[in-house]
Amino acid sequence: MRQSFSSYTESSSEEDDLSPRDKVQQNSKGFADFCVRNIKQHSFGRHEIEIAEQEMPGIMALRKQALEDKPLKGANIVGCTHINAQTAVLIETLINLGANVRWAACNIYSTQNEVAAALAESGVPIFAWRGEIEEDFWWCIDKCVHAENWQPNMILDDGGDATHLMLKKYPVMFKMIKGIVDESVTGVHRLYQLSKTGKLTVPAMNVKDAITKTKFDSLYSCKESVIDSLKRATDIMIGGKQVVLCGYGEVGKGCAQALKALGCIVYVTEIDPICALQACMDGFRVVKLNEVIRTVDVVITCTGNKNVVTREHMDKMKNGCIVCNMGHSNTEIDVNSLRTSELQWEKMRSQVDHIIWPGPDGKRIILLAEGRLVNLSCSSVSSFVASITAATQALALIELFNAPPGRYKADVYLLPKKMDEYVASLHLPTLDAHLTELTDDQARYMGLNKAGPFKPNYYRY
Repeated sequence: MRQSFSSYTESSSEEDDLSPRDKVQQNSKGFADFCVRNIKQHSFGRHEIEIAEQEMPGIMALRKQALEDKPLKGANIVGCTHINAQTAVLIETLINLGANVRWAACNIYSTQNEVAAALAESGVPIFAWRGEIEEDFWWCIDKCVHAENWQPNMILDDGGDATHLMLKKYPVMFKMIKGIVDESVTGVHRLYQLSKTGKLTVPAMNVKDAITKTKFDSLYSCKESVIDSLKRATDIMIGGKQVVLCGYGEVGKGCAQALKALGCIVYVTEIDPICALQACMDGFRVVKLNEVIRTVDVVITCTGNKNVVTREHMDKMKNGCIVCNMGHSNTEIDVNSLRTSELQWEKMRSQVDHIIWPGPDGKRIILLAEGRLVNLSCSSVSSFVASITAATQALALIELFNAPPGRYKADVYLLPKKMDEYVASLHLPTLDAHLTELTDDQARYMGLNKAGPFKPNYYRY
């Protein structure tokens, strides 16, 4: 059994009240260009990374295949992602492929302190710890963007925060970026907005919508992690509960399948008629949130939007209702509206707060991870899924960094289909899967190259 569970619950590192910014730390070789909770935890973090490597066949295969070529030699990458054992495998792969990196966390609750310490011990300039305050969050990203003798030329983002900070605070530096890669709904949405308004001056790669990544990171991963998150955080019995899912995209579909399989009564809210029709055909009742908010036991948001669950909704919830978010952004649940004098907050355990309403009944709702990503705050993502995401991100960085001038303009692009298929193929051997090969005659008949790509860009998997 993996021992990283302590990183997702009451870790001893969380009991240290002294801010990492106030500490003077260096690794065993005297390297000090980092800021983590406790560098002394590095050996435990290294163990976590080694375990993750065993379950990440795709990114490890890519590391081995591209090691001699060093396709990222000369790349100076600013990274802003979740910091856990799986992303550490990605970071060390990028370094193995020739890149220089500086790294921060995109989420204040998902960082594994032990893993951050292991990266710092190996000489990675990393600025992240679990439980950062807002000021720390932006300070850490700034330390990655702006440093002595450092000119970034690539950005790997998850949510668009590094891109946002560099564009706003260091616009001249931003113009020297060769490419941006982002994997989240929120970050990609921001990129398309920048492109639409003419503010995006560099090429960007949307890997959120890469087919393999989307199916695994959003659908298959969330299908497992939503149950794990609810169980770990609340010890809830899933069967028989009434659950409303806000959003029926890939994340919503995965959550709905898992909850239905365990015997939940599942409702879906949607703004998109196509997604709504899909939910109906999959056997779910599509409703407006107000129609079921008084009776449901669990509310899960997965839209990427803001104020999906408002204070008005939470006022109507029944006693003991669990509220959590599976979407990227922490804006889906209006948590700030709960920070008022008449409501009492009671911390039950790490990432679990009871919000108590005034009155003789003392109604309370159970808020998980303060509205942030519940599966990364209260659970974990399987290393196999993370391998697919990491391989996709690495290939996108390699493509943008090595692209000849003129191939990509200042716009947002999808990962080329050939690379998407390559990511999938890297993961087939570990599943003992054997692909059928086209004959020459079959390839001519279908008008395909025997090596792919096998589907047109408009194909919907």
